Amino acid sequence: MKFVDQVRIFVKAGDGGHGAVAFRREKFIAKGGPSGGDGANGGSVIFRADTQLTTLLDYRYQQHHRAPNGQPGMGSDCNGRGGEDLVLRVPVGTVFKDAETHEILSDLAEPGQEWTAARGGRGGLGNMNFATSTRQAPRFAQPGTPGEETTLLLELKLLADVGLIGYPNAGKSTLISVVSRAKPKIADYPFTTLVPNLGVVGYKDHKSFVVADIPGLIEGASEGAGLGHQFLRHVERCRILVHLVDASAPDLDPERALDTDFATINRELARYSQELAGRPQIVALNKCDLPEARERAEAFAKKLRRRKNAPKVFLISAATRDGVDALVDACAEVLWSAQA
Repeated sequence: MKFVDQVRIFVKAGDGGHGAVAFRREKFIAKGGPSGGDGANGGSVIFRADTQLTTLLDYRYQQHHRAPNGQPGMGSDCNGRGGEDLVLRVPVGTVFKDAETHEILSDLAEPGQEWTAARGGRGGLGNMNFATSTRQAPRFAQPGTPGEETTLLLELKLLADVGLIGYPNAGKSTLISVVSRAKPKIADYPFTTLVPNLGVVGYKDHKSFVVADIPGLIEGASEGAGLGHQFLRHVERCRILVHLVDASAPDLDPERALDTDFATINRELARYSQELAGRPQIVALNKCDLPEARERAEAFAKKLRRRKNAPKVFLISAATRDGVDALVDACAEVLWSAQA
């Protein structure tokens, strides 16, 4: 299934039905009086967060959504039938913005949560409501009001407990594939992962947490370089970050260094959101099954541990699972302690 996390749609609520102008015409009943019924309310457009959905793909191909109008009133004191609400399902974590001002209108972050994007118009009163002792035959009725309409931007922000960040080809897809049942594409070239991947990590005592592999972070990601600007929004909901650093990168590119890669990704996080940059972070130095990479990782780990407010640092190899269990334990410890 294609992953779509940003769409623009138009929604229109149903119009209210007009009240009826009618008079009772019945045999043996003289001067029956006004009998125009009321118009019905139009249907509203309601969005509901659904855990079964993971993409906004359906809204890419159907961008106009209209709720039914309310029926007009009829004679013989009959009211119209109300327009049914149009309930549209979206993935949990969908944010709704005004298409013109980009103001956030709603954020459906909980399963089953609902938001009314456009309210249906009110039905008009029929002429039977306007009869008085001095105006016994009103020949007018109230019109229905139009339903609300608006153009919305829908943005999906994945809900995950742990976000995997790092340079392309750092091993994020391999790591998520060994700690969960997720099966992302894995290859030996950059930007293999073009969409975020989610995986559920089964932990001790029947506990579990969700990990998200966030692709495409490079220098300039906060300004749109690579894929970072497109997918940084998915990191915003993560409670902790696992910063994966490729300890073998200098072997492939002499201009790269572990401290430079580490600083670059953190700088892009801070440029995108200071709040995001302040999230708890665990550092995983990957590909330490290679001798040169392990030596380099051990030296960099010593530097990190000497820092003030030093993060937890782990030397791992996602390919061989060396150190992965300790990393998972650390993530669980941070998550459960935050909940306590």
